[in-house]
Amino acid sequence: MGYRILETEDVPAYLRERGHWDDLDDPDDPDDIQVREVSDGNMNRVFLASNGAGTRGLAVKQALPWVRVAGPSWPMSPERADAEARAYEQVARVAPDKIPAIHGYDAGNHALVMEDMSDLEVLRTVLNEGGSYGPDTSRRVGEFVAQLAFATSDFGMPSAERKALIAASVSPELCRITEDVVLSEPYIEHEHNHWHPELDDLAAEFRADTRLRTEVADLRHTFMTSAQALLHGDLHTGSVMVGERDDTPVIRVFDPEFSFVGPIGYDLGLYWANVLVATARARALGTVTDHAAQLRLCWEGFETGFRGLWPTRVDTFFDDAYLDRFLRRVWTDAVGFAGTEIVRRVIGFAHLTDLTTLPDPVPASRATLQLGRQLILRRTELLRPEDIEDIETTGSTGSTGSVRASQM
Repeated sequence: MGYRILETEDVPAYLRERGHWDDLDDPDDPDDIQVREVSDGNMNRVFLASNGAGTRGLAVKQALPWVRVAGPSWPMSPERADAEARAYEQVARVAPDKIPAIHGYDAGNHALVMEDMSDLEVLRTVLNEGGSYGPDTSRRVGEFVAQLAFATSDFGMPSAERKALIAASVSPELCRITEDVVLSEPYIEHEHNHWHPELDDLAAEFRADTRLRTEVADLRHTFMTSAQALLHGDLHTGSVMVGERDDTPVIRVFDPEFSFVGPIGYDLGLYWANVLVATARARALGTVTDHAAQLRLCWEGFETGFRGLWPTRVDTFFDDAYLDRFLRRVWTDAVGFAGTEIVRRVIGFAHLTDLTTLPDPVPASRATLQLGRQLILRRTELLRPEDIEDIETTGSTGSTGSVRASQM
């Protein structure tokens, strides 16, 4: 039938056509499916379907041929859903407990059918409401990055398979969005940029800072050329769901539609930036809980996970002595990319509710913007999570001088 845009009333018949009706445990009454649209992201439409008893549900996520919040005036290929399905397929092989269960992908209609996660909460929402991460969330996010990265790198995948993955994962349209919106536009005059008027001076400083722009250009080039592993591509506190099932903590990483093969540090950096902004919000509101430990826990989860997989590498030319150097490069990239994510979230195109919903967003926005600049400029000096915490708490803008030796 070709590509069709689903409406709420289409979903019950669609699920029957695709063979997912049985997944709702009510095969006898096609009118007993209850459907509601819950789309709240920028890009796609999402529907929740449940049986009449409300005991089981499915989510249907469809990529539109445009950006959902903008409409047809901003066309966007729906094939971005192919990248999301490919990423889920890869993660399901190595970390199935950290992603939603996928019931099927309809490439013709660019639609994913997956588990209903409405019993969980988006991590950003939890934090914005003054909640805590819990003991395992950030560590497990780090483990997620390690498992996906190792399995799809030259260390964990035979060379021929890697080349095929790279070819299949090319996503020029979505990568261009990141190259522009994250790694270019905030540092130039551009119509997409906006900020609180009381940040005019810092926005102008950033555009005039030649050294800053040069360092961002270096990170942009790394993003464009470093094909280390398959990435989630948009890993932040809004793409992690948390909660409990059967008294056991649960996390689900979702929305990898920006997935492509790139620098591992990019995924880590995006999450770290959002952690740091969430901390700034908590400080402003006096609701700090377990925020301070999260960057360290995430890195520990990543490093431990990656080191644990290292003995299984398929190319033994990369010996144990090389691993420390490789992880140092990932760390440095992650620090820099964290800085660019912070900057773009304050003076770029898409801002964070962590800051915008504060009674007075200016002090926290200024502090995080300055932190972002320091992460970019000093990424080779900041060797441990504690070094970043020092800047975050003191607002220091000078050289680290006697930065502690790495223990990673």
